[in-house]
Amino acid sequence: MMKANVFALVASVALWSAPDALAGPITPPPGPVASTPGPEPRIAINATNTRGDSDSLFRIIAPGSYYLTDNITGVPSKMGIEIATHGVTIDLNGFDLLGAFGSLDGIGTSIDSLRNITVVNGSIRNWGGDGLRLSTTYECRVEGVLSSGNGRYGIVIGAGGVIARSAGHSNANHGIVTGDGCTITDCAAYSNTLNGISGGTGCTITGCSTYKNGYNGITTGSDCLVTGCTSTFNGLRGILVSIRGVVTGCNASSNGADGIQCSSGGYIHANNCAGNGKVSSDGAGVRATGADNRIEGNNCTGADRGITIDVAGNLITGNTCSGNTSNWEIAANNKVGPIVASPNSVAISGDTGGAGLGSTNPWANFTY
Repeated sequence: MMKANVFALVASVALWSAPDALAGPITPPPGPVASTPGPEPRIAINATNTRGDSDSLFRIIAPGSYYLTDNITGVPSKMGIEIATHGVTIDLNGFDLLGAFGSLDGIGTSIDSLRNITVVNGSIRNWGGDGLRLSTTYECRVEGVLSSGNGRYGIVIGAGGVIARSAGHSNANHGIVTGDGCTITDCAAYSNTLNGISGGTGCTITGCSTYKNGYNGITTGSDCLVTGCTSTFNGLRGILVSIRGVVTGCNASSNGADGIQCSSGGYIHANNCAGNGKVSSDGAGVRATGADNRIEGNNCTGADRGITIDVAGNLITGNTCSGNTSNWEIAANNKVGPIVASPNSVAISGDTGGAGLGSTNPWANFTY
């Protein structure tokens, strides 16, 4: 009997002590506690949620946030995704919308004057119509969209919108097109049949690159700003701005006709324009076709004409031209800083030398 009691006592001690011996630490790890993921708040684009119709594979009819879960392959006579309501955001989620022969737009709208449409993060290519058509919408945002090989435009949006970090390549019309009052930032347009980037009235185009487009690299309506862009090897002009256009800090070189062409009331400042006129053999680095322009601080080299001013009433100061067939062609009755052919220096090694520029006039233009 005593032996049984001893065994019972040992078993009891073991039961009480085992949890302490086997349990892990009770102090939680440092840092925030991760929450349990909830349900996806967005709506998947599929045959159940966004049923298509006679001219679309998928159709969005209610405002909200939508996302792709797979690639989309086009079919003849239909667009990929049709937007039929205001207030829609589409995250392409890195997927590809691939068109087919006879297909319509990759993504498009069926109702005019829609507002607040956003499309981000994906690839649209080889559709029979436009890659992304939001041409009759207002206040759109397009970001991180690559649109190529489409039968018309790559990306087109209406007034008051934003296109950022996107590209339009090898489309049969223009690469990127906007309505009035839009901003285009950090975009690229390559090898489109017509223009690379076309902005409406009152647009800002910043940090963009256009290359080997059939017509102009960048073209705008009136009252636009083009800054920090590169536009090269396009079939016609590198940059073409309408009245009151501003072009500053750009490289417009090796284009078929003029590097930069402005109309009237513009400001063309601190641009580099080299080797233009490659197709027409009649290109200028900078050309003004109207009056009331200020042409200042540009470097124009290696073209048929350096700076060409077609009519009276412009101000031309502080520019430099070299290696053009004719460095300066300026109509009468313009205001022109003295044009100075600077003397050449002797060889320089060390900290002194130079022959001077031949003028101390702050408005002087220089041939070198």
